[in-house]
Amino acid sequence: MLDRDGFRPNVGIILLNQNNQVFWGKRIRTHSWQFPQGGIDRGENPEQAMYRELHEEVGLKPEHVHILARTRDWLRYEVPDWYIRRDARGHYKGQKQIWYLLQLIGNDWDLNLRATDHPEFDAWRWNDYWVPLDVVVEFKRGVYQMALNELARYLPRTDARNRYLRGNLRHRDEGPHSPAAPMAGGGPRRPATPPELPPGATFEAPPATRQPRRTPSDN
Repeated sequence: MLDRDGFRPNVGIILLNQNNQVFWGKRIRTHSWQFPQGGIDRGENPEQAMYRELHEEVGLKPEHVHILARTRDWLRYEVPDWYIRRDARGHYKGQKQIWYLLQLIGNDWDLNLRATDHPEFDAWRWNDYWVPLDVVVEFKRGVYQMALNELARYLPRTDARNRYLRGNLRHRDEGPHSPAAPMAGGGPRRPATPPELPPGATFEAPPATRQPRRTPSDN
Protein backbone atom coordinates (compact mmCIF):
# COMPACT_ATOMS: atom_id res chain seq x y z
CA MET A 1 0.00 0.00 0.00
CA LEU A 2 1.69 3.17 -1.27
CA ASP A 3 0.61 6.79 -1.12
CA ARG A 4 0.44 8.94 -4.22
CA ASP A 5 4.11 9.89 -3.83
CA GLY A 6 5.32 6.29 -3.64
CA PHE A 7 5.86 6.06 0.12
CA ARG A 8 4.68 3.08 2.16
CA PRO A 9 3.00 4.00 5.51
CA ASN A 10 4.96 2.59 8.43
CA VAL A 11 5.36 2.87 12.20
CA GLY A 12 8.53 2.97 14.30
CA ILE A 13 8.80 2.17 18.01
CA ILE A 14 11.18 3.55 20.63
CA LEU A 15 10.67 1.39 23.73
CA LEU A 16 12.02 2.68 27.06
CA ASN A 17 12.78 0.82 30.26
CA GLN A 18 12.63 2.46 33.71
CA ASN A 19 16.15 3.88 33.23
CA ASN A 20 15.27 5.62 29.96
CA GLN A 21 17.29 3.08 28.01
CA VAL A 22 15.87 1.93 24.69
CA PHE A 23 15.27 -1.51 23.19
CA TRP A 24 17.94 -2.07 20.54
CA GLY A 25 17.38 -5.14 18.37
CA LYS A 26 19.75 -7.06 16.09
CA ARG A 27 18.05 -8.07 12.86
CA ILE A 28 17.99 -11.82 12.46
CA ARG A 29 21.06 -13.31 10.75
CA THR A 30 22.68 -9.88 10.20
CA HIS A 31 24.92 -7.45 12.05
CA SER A 32 22.31 -4.68 11.66
CA TRP A 33 20.74 -3.09 14.76
CA GLN A 34 17.53 -1.08 14.77
CA PHE A 35 14.29 -0.16 16.52
CA PRO A 36 11.14 -2.23 15.95
CA GLN A 37 9.18 -1.00 12.95
CA GLY A 38 6.74 -2.26 10.35
CA GLY A 39 4.17 -1.40 7.70
CA ILE A 40 0.63 -0.21 8.30
CA ASP A 41 -1.86 -2.68 6.83
CA ARG A 42 -4.94 -1.59 4.92
CA GLY A 43 -7.70 -0.65 7.36
CA GLU A 44 -5.30 0.01 10.26
CA ASN A 45 -4.53 3.33 11.87
CA PRO A 46 -0.96 4.00 13.07
CA GLU A 47 -1.69 3.11 16.71
CA GLN A 48 -3.27 -0.23 15.77
CA ALA A 49 -0.29 -1.02 13.55
CA MET A 50 2.09 -0.06 16.35
CA TYR A 51 0.50 -2.50 18.81
CA ARG A 52 0.48 -5.28 16.20
CA GLU A 53 4.14 -4.74 15.31
CA LEU A 54 5.05 -4.49 19.00
CA HIS A 55 3.68 -7.98 19.58
CA GLU A 56 4.97 -9.50 16.36
CA GLU A 57 8.53 -8.22 16.79
CA VAL A 58 9.11 -8.17 20.56
CA GLY A 59 6.17 -10.13 22.01
CA LEU A 60 4.67 -7.31 24.08
CA LYS A 61 0.95 -6.61 24.51
CA PRO A 62 -0.81 -3.27 25.09
CA GLU A 63 -0.93 -3.88 28.86
CA HIS A 64 2.89 -4.09 28.93
CA VAL A 65 3.46 -0.51 27.71
CA HIS A 66 2.32 3.06 28.13
CA ILE A 67 2.32 5.52 25.21
CA LEU A 68 4.31 8.62 26.11
CA ALA A 69 4.25 10.43 22.76
CA ARG A 70 4.26 10.12 18.99
CA THR A 71 5.71 12.21 16.21
CA ARG A 72 3.42 14.95 15.02
CA ASP A 73 3.89 14.32 11.31
CA TRP A 74 5.16 11.59 8.98
CA LEU A 75 8.92 11.23 8.77
CA ARG A 76 10.07 10.06 5.34
CA TYR A 77 13.12 8.35 3.96
CA GLU A 78 13.90 7.33 0.39
CA VAL A 79 15.33 3.92 -0.42
CA PRO A 80 18.22 3.80 -2.94
CA ASP A 81 17.40 2.03 -6.22
CA TRP A 82 19.81 -0.84 -5.58
CA TYR A 83 17.76 -1.83 -2.48
CA ILE A 84 14.49 -1.91 -4.45
CA ARG A 85 13.18 -4.92 -6.35
CA ARG A 86 13.22 -4.41 -10.10
CA ASP A 87 9.45 -4.77 -10.38
CA ALA A 88 8.93 -2.00 -7.79
CA ARG A 89 11.31 0.54 -9.28
CA GLY A 90 9.62 3.59 -10.70
CA HIS A 91 6.66 3.62 -8.29
CA TYR A 92 8.09 2.62 -4.89
CA LYS A 93 10.11 5.48 -3.40
CA GLY A 94 10.54 4.73 0.30
CA GLN A 95 8.72 4.82 3.64
CA LYS A 96 6.86 7.40 5.68
CA GLN A 97 6.72 6.72 9.40
CA ILE A 98 4.89 7.72 12.55
CA TRP A 99 7.16 7.09 15.53
CA TYR A 100 5.91 6.16 19.02
CA LEU A 101 7.73 6.57 22.33
CA LEU A 102 6.64 3.82 24.73
CA GLN A 103 7.38 3.14 28.40
CA LEU A 104 7.73 -0.51 29.38
CA ILE A 105 5.55 -1.12 32.45
CA GLY A 106 5.98 -4.88 32.29
CA ASN A 107 9.19 -6.81 32.89
CA ASP A 108 12.20 -7.69 30.77
CA TRP A 109 11.05 -11.31 30.66
CA ASP A 110 7.80 -10.24 28.95
CA LEU A 111 9.88 -9.56 25.83
CA ASN A 112 9.75 -12.46 23.40
CA LEU A 113 11.59 -12.40 20.08
CA ARG A 114 9.84 -15.63 18.99
CA ALA A 115 6.25 -14.44 19.34
CA THR A 116 5.62 -15.33 15.67
CA ASP A 117 7.00 -17.81 13.15
CA HIS A 118 8.81 -14.98 11.35
CA PRO A 119 11.04 -13.24 13.92
CA GLU A 120 12.68 -9.93 13.07
CA PHE A 121 15.43 -10.03 15.72
CA ASP A 122 17.72 -12.73 17.10
CA ALA A 123 19.22 -10.65 19.97
CA TRP A 124 18.53 -7.45 21.83
CA ARG A 125 19.96 -5.15 24.49
CA TRP A 126 19.09 -2.03 26.44
CA ASN A 127 21.01 0.92 25.01
CA ASP A 128 21.39 4.57 25.94
CA TYR A 129 18.68 6.73 24.35
CA TRP A 130 21.06 8.27 21.81
CA VAL A 131 21.73 5.08 19.90
CA PRO A 132 24.84 4.62 17.69
CA LEU A 133 23.56 5.65 14.27
CA ASP A 134 26.62 4.23 12.51
CA VAL A 135 25.11 0.73 12.89
CA VAL A 136 21.81 1.83 11.30
CA VAL A 137 21.48 1.40 7.54
CA GLU A 138 22.64 4.70 6.07
CA PHE A 139 19.43 5.87 4.39
CA LYS A 140 17.47 5.54 7.66
CA ARG A 141 19.83 7.55 9.86
CA GLY A 142 18.19 10.90 9.17
CA VAL A 143 14.76 9.64 10.21
CA TYR A 144 16.19 8.03 13.36
CA GLN A 145 17.83 11.34 14.29
CA MET A 146 14.61 13.29 13.67
CA ALA A 147 12.50 10.85 15.68
CA LEU A 148 14.93 10.79 18.62
CA ASN A 149 15.20 14.59 18.64
CA GLU A 150 11.44 15.17 18.50
CA LEU A 151 10.56 12.60 21.17
CA ALA A 152 13.42 13.34 23.59
CA ARG A 153 11.38 16.08 25.29
CA TYR A 154 8.91 13.42 26.47
CA LEU A 155 11.46 11.25 28.26
CA PRO A 156 10.32 10.63 31.86
CA ARG A 157 12.34 12.52 34.42
CA THR A 158 14.51 10.41 36.67
CA ASP A 159 14.43 11.28 40.36
CA ALA A 160 18.04 12.13 41.27
CA ARG A 161 17.14 12.44 44.96
CA ASN A 162 15.69 8.93 45.08
CA ARG A 163 18.78 7.56 43.33
CA TYR A 164 20.96 9.27 45.97
CA LEU A 165 18.90 7.81 48.82
CA ARG A 166 18.98 4.34 47.33
CA GLY A 167 22.76 4.62 46.92
CA ASN A 168 23.19 5.63 50.56
CA LEU A 169 20.99 2.75 51.68
CA ARG A 170 23.12 0.28 49.71
CA HIS A 171 26.35 1.57 51.28
CA ARG A 172 24.83 1.49 54.76
CA ASP A 173 23.71 -2.11 54.28
CA GLU A 174 27.17 -3.24 53.22
CA GLY A 175 28.45 -4.87 56.42
CA PRO A 176 31.82 -6.51 56.99
CA HIS A 177 30.49 -9.77 55.54
CA SER A 178 28.84 -8.21 52.53
CA PRO A 179 30.14 -9.54 49.15
CA ALA A 180 30.91 -5.94 48.15
CA ALA A 181 32.74 -5.03 51.37
CA PRO A 182 36.57 -4.85 51.45
CA MET A 183 38.29 -7.99 52.69
CA ALA A 184 40.28 -8.00 55.93
CA GLY A 185 43.62 -6.24 55.68
CA GLY A 186 42.39 -3.81 53.04
CA GLY A 187 42.49 -6.41 50.28
CA PRO A 188 40.47 -6.23 47.07
CA ARG A 189 36.69 -6.50 47.10
CA ARG A 190 35.13 -9.81 46.37
CA PRO A 191 33.82 -10.00 42.82
CA ALA A 192 30.09 -9.33 42.51
CA THR A 193 27.85 -11.96 40.96
CA PRO A 194 27.50 -11.13 37.25
CA PRO A 195 23.99 -9.94 36.29
CA GLU A 196 21.73 -12.37 34.47
CA LEU A 197 20.55 -11.54 30.98
CA PRO A 198 16.84 -11.58 30.19
CA PRO A 199 15.80 -14.07 27.46
CA GLY A 200 17.24 -13.15 24.07
CA ALA A 201 19.35 -10.29 25.35
CA THR A 202 23.06 -9.81 24.84
CA PHE A 203 25.86 -7.77 26.37
CA GLU A 204 27.59 -7.67 23.00
CA ALA A 205 27.96 -4.14 21.68
CA PRO A 206 26.45 -3.51 18.23
CA PRO A 207 29.22 -3.92 15.62
CA ALA A 208 29.73 -1.18 13.07
CA THR A 209 29.55 -3.09 9.83
CA ARG A 210 28.14 -2.47 6.40
CA GLN A 211 24.45 -3.24 6.14
CA PRO A 212 23.14 -5.91 3.72
CA ARG A 213 20.92 -4.95 0.88
CA ARG A 214 17.21 -4.93 1.66
CA THR A 215 14.05 -4.92 -0.36
CA PRO A 216 10.92 -2.77 0.07
CA SER A 217 9.20 -5.77 1.64
CA ASP A 218 11.63 -5.54 4.58
CA ASN A 219 10.41 -3.68 7.65
